[in-house]
Amino acid sequence: MAIEFSERLRRIPVYPAADAYAVPDDVAMMASNESPDPPLPAVVDAITRVLGGLNRYPDPSNSRLRGALADRYGVPASRIAIGNGSVEILMAAGEALLEPGAELVYAWPSFSVYPHLAAASGATEIRVALDDEERHDLEAIAREITVATRLVIVCNPNNPTSTAVRLADIAAFVADVPRHVAVILDEAYCEFNLLDDPDASLELLGRHPNLVLLRTFSKIYGLSGLRVGFALAGSEDFVRAVNQVRQPFFCNSAAQAAAMEALRHQDAVAERVERAIVARVEIEEELASMGISCAESQANFAWFDLPVPEGEEPGDVEAAVVRGLAERGVIVRAGGALGKPGALRVTYGTPDHNRRFLAALRELVRTPATR
Repeated sequence: MAIEFSERLRRIPVYPAADAYAVPDDVAMMASNESPDPPLPAVVDAITRVLGGLNRYPDPSNSRLRGALADRYGVPASRIAIGNGSVEILMAAGEALLEPGAELVYAWPSFSVYPHLAAASGATEIRVALDDEERHDLEAIAREITVATRLVIVCNPNNPTSTAVRLADIAAFVADVPRHVAVILDEAYCEFNLLDDPDASLELLGRHPNLVLLRTFSKIYGLSGLRVGFALAGSEDFVRAVNQVRQPFFCNSAAQAAAMEALRHQDAVAERVERAIVARVEIEEELASMGISCAESQANFAWFDLPVPEGEEPGDVEAAVVRGLAERGVIVRAGGALGKPGALRVTYGTPDHNRRFLAALRELVRTPATR
């Protein structure tokens, strides 16, 4: 007799993790929105200093890291939650807020973990289509909020489409959301967003106790391998709730030490943003020369539809191009797994990796511009 698992396990979608982690060092890894920049030497030193104490559990309150974040963002430490990546806080929020009969509202395509929240909790999910420019349609999202809604998620900039909406529009949206509804503004890529100052959304926390800003050290700080994220909340209630449903010691000692040190190097953050913007412009211009138009990126990656020859299916073209890129040493994300067959999501890499990707794609696509 086979082991019998819970019904909810059958509801939960499998996260579409990127392939090809066990690859040679010379492969261009452009699939997972990681930073191409390694950790700063000072961050590596901070990690090394704590390794001798790994026989002890990490600080379960994350007090020093929360204090450093409080100093950086001007939010009381009691309203800051730390997580094993921001996604762990997100999943804890789903467990704390959602249940059968409750509703979750979010845009689609968006971050692949969002469907997990409703499936795991038994709540009803409501997906709202993006607008014609692949941005969040905030008015359409607002129309879906009911008395049963417990959680609304806005990913800005949005993953996988790279697009963003202006903070003024988000502020107006949050102001109209009923206070019983938690609003998570997922800002994993906010440092790359040129529409507004990345810290401008902090001002909203003082006016909206139901608002949570979700951020991470995985992207601009280059700490994906250590998994450390954080939430800045409008009230202490959110922090208490997510901590109550999680296992203890959810952020390891090395991650805490690395994050605290990384916060001290905002000059490096600015330099990395600048390099990402240069890569963004170069890739968009080269793709345009091939007859391929990108979504208006405000993140560290590009999102675009592949040209589909007459008589072929978008998903088949996508699969062939992804396979052809892999054969040429370039790993990207297929749009079909992210909600849109026929699209690609490509993380900006090193200059060499960017050139390799563009040269390989030019060999594989057939448009009037490449014939």
